[in-house]
Amino acid sequence: MTLGLQLADFPIKSGPMLNKKQLAASLLALFIGVLANIGTATADEFRMEPRGEEPTFFKRYTSGVQDLIIKGLEFVGVRYVRGGNTPDSGLDCSGFVRYVFQDSLGLNLPRTAKEMSQVGEQVASNDLKPGDLVFFNTMRRAFSHVGIYLGNNQFVHSPRPGGEVRVEDMRQSYWVARYNGARRVTEQQ
Repeated sequence: MTLGLQLADFPIKSGPMLNKKQLAASLLALFIGVLANIGTATADEFRMEPRGEEPTFFKRYTSGVQDLIIKGLEFVGVRYVRGGNTPDSGLDCSGFVRYVFQDSLGLNLPRTAKEMSQVGEQVASNDLKPGDLVFFNTMRRAFSHVGIYLGNNQFVHSPRPGGEVRVEDMRQSYWVARYNGARRVTEQQ
């Protein structure tokens, strides 16, 4: 079986020394992409190239999803800071998501997870795609936590004080019990 996936599909910034985080992010994105697409997708589907004439935003967004995923994974290990909105100062969950969308796609999302739960369109859990926002109740209130869906039931997020940006499996009982839904960012953002 050939999936048409190559490491070149997940760009690594070049320079005199390869950054370990960038390499790890690229390899993790490649791994998740392979797991999410084994036996279900052709190379054309994986590359997310729209067929026919699609709106310009769709072309920009779908071609940017790989960049979005890579950018999100580059921050694995950045410490959680309540109210934090830059990698240098630390990131809380919504600050992380907002920073990744702004830096990779040029999209300005609202500041809080609750506000983000109103953007885009609602997505059923069985229709999740990489780049979707996933929401959880982690503070005894709906939509109090947000992360970015990676595929294969994995998401990247900035979890809590004392934690760091990391990838987790949404099938863990903790996340299953707290799942509130998902949104797909649309042109209105």
